[in-house]
Amino acid sequence: MSHIETDLIHSGKTFNNTPAVVPPIYQTATYYAADNAVDYAKAATEARHPYFYHRHGNPVSSQTAELIARLEGTEAALLTATGMAAISTAVLSVVKAGDHVVAQHSHYSAANILLKELLPQFGVEVSFADQSDNASFDKAIKANTTLIYLETPSNPNLALTDLAYVGALAQKAGITTVCDNTFASPINQRPGDFGIDIVVHSATKYLGGHSDLTAGVICGSQAVVDKAWKKLLSLGGALAPFDSWLLLRGLRTLSLRVRQINENALALARWFEKQPLVKRVLHCGLPSHPQHGLAKQQMRGFTGMLCVEIDGEDEQEQFARAQTVLNHLRIFANAASLGGVESLAVHPASMWGMHHSPEQKQKAGINDGMLRISVGIEHIEDLIADFEQALAKCSD
Repeated sequence: MSHIETDLIHSGKTFNNTPAVVPPIYQTATYYAADNAVDYAKAATEARHPYFYHRHGNPVSSQTAELIARLEGTEAALLTATGMAAISTAVLSVVKAGDHVVAQHSHYSAANILLKELLPQFGVEVSFADQSDNASFDKAIKANTTLIYLETPSNPNLALTDLAYVGALAQKAGITTVCDNTFASPINQRPGDFGIDIVVHSATKYLGGHSDLTAGVICGSQAVVDKAWKKLLSLGGALAPFDSWLLLRGLRTLSLRVRQINENALALARWFEKQPLVKRVLHCGLPSHPQHGLAKQQMRGFTGMLCVEIDGEDEQEQFARAQTVLNHLRIFANAASLGGVESLAVHPASMWGMHHSPEQKQKAGINDGMLRISVGIEHIEDLIADFEQALAKCSD
């Protein structure tokens, strides 16, 4: 297939061994009663076998993984129970005690815990680079660096990493690269096209798209994914059959959803720039974004994620006004997660407070007046009207 829209509907059907148009849910733990010892041994030892035992794989997961690999342009993919299962499995399949990892200042909060607390417990050193400064990655590399871990656009401040630069730098030094592509989705960006070795997603977000499942995915070469699969067998993060089925169903409309979400987010971001109570707007599609030129180089769409900073005389007033806006939104739900068909708005400083010190929040570009917004597929006029009435409450 040559077009994404067609691939999303028809890829991976080799794993559906029934005449059904929609694959069934294989709600079983043991998939395979072997006819003989030779067949059993083959099924038990073959990486990601779809018909052996659930922790090894299942048919719908295999079908879904093949589709996501096609979307990311990689040889293979592996599904996991959550996005963090994908991140931790990918990282732990690369590093060992005595190794050094280069990461960014700005990452998803749970990934930050993995990098700053968990890896050092196992003798892995982690240094942090400014993702907007290419030279910062050069300076951070050491003789024992085995992994560069990236996230672009980053959560929540929408900072970008130059994928082509870091990809080339790492390849020259023999360093493995992992990139979290959750905020972009493979519709908007494919890190593998820029030399990145492993791509991870929280499939809970755009890939699933309906806020009704948790899942993760690791994409890369056959060798990389097989190695991650062996690690996952020990870590135990297998995706449940029903969630595999829900994820496959959600992927069918990924292109349509992301196209509408991109359009809505850019229109909302442009509207925010004209509002006197909004001090700053961060969206990759705006010329005012400090890395807009890079976004145009490596992204095909600018995502449904944006941040706004509510204005005020000081950060205390910014915080109070941000809370006022959140409390009066009617369409935008104040709820965790992102990337679904519904629009959400959250206060990052509150969410990240338990994981970040004030200095860490500052380095990550988070302040008390910031709102992170995940734009859905509702009508844009309704989304604008919702923020218009909520902002007006700050002047009441």
